[in-house]
Amino acid sequence: MIDAHLHLVAPNLPGAGSLAAVLSQPHALRAAALRAELAASGTRLALSMGCLDADPTDPLGIVETLELARLVPGLFAVGAMDPRRDDREHLRAVETQLRTGQVKALKGYLGYLPYGPEAAGYRPYYELAERYRLPVIFHTGDTYSPRAKLRYAHPLLVDEVAVDHPRVCFVLAHLGNPWMSDAAEVIYKNLNVWADLSGLAVGDAESFEAPERRELLEETRAAVRRAFRYAERPNRFLYGSDWPLVPLESYQRWIAGAIPEIHHEQVFQENAARLFRLEG
Repeated sequence: MIDAHLHLVAPNLPGAGSLAAVLSQPHALRAAALRAELAASGTRLALSMGCLDADPTDPLGIVETLELARLVPGLFAVGAMDPRRDDREHLRAVETQLRTGQVKALKGYLGYLPYGPEAAGYRPYYELAERYRLPVIFHTGDTYSPRAKLRYAHPLLVDEVAVDHPRVCFVLAHLGNPWMSDAAEVIYKNLNVWADLSGLAVGDAESFEAPERRELLEETRAAVRRAFRYAERPNRFLYGSDWPLVPLESYQRWIAGAIPEIHHEQVFQENAARLFRLEG
């Protein structure tokens, strides 16, 4: 099993805090917590999102993730794109990190930063993504910050750059929740668009079994089923958790109930392995 979307480093999103207390713990404790969850859930490989506003010598916000990856076998880094930084010096430093081959994708935090995917500041990153054959992941949908601007996080906006950059693979993180039907249309229309299923519900293990949440969880899962059917592209969906916002075992079981069993191997492993070139 492959988890295409989790956090082992605080992403430094404006107005969002660190997301969870575990992300502020020392490396050894943080790594141990994730190793235990990966082992218990049968997850072999995982992609950890980069952070914004890291040290200038770390333009993609991946250095801490790479340090933690030494303690968590099977963990890979995703670099953070920053449309506010498109100066030559910064982009040269970005490319230096990409040349190492240690980055498996690039991530844009739509909504948290008030830039749409068509913004000029993102274009150099698309060129680098094409050159280094890296997927571009975009946060889409609801945010954890009252300072975020939701119109920049709508999944329909990604259609424009998917058309203009046909040789770049784009991933709609969180399936654009709550705009899942719109996200499904973007996937249906564009052969170069995927979606991950991370962060569609949050809470501890008990919350996934709580009677008072049963109706909400089933409504959300039904929306995932509809989007999956509408898109007609089971090879374009990726399992992701958004850990530590959810326990891995509980979230995997919940997502599994939204995806026809015949497609579990694709969604939980094969699609991510192919897209991020994790095996073979």
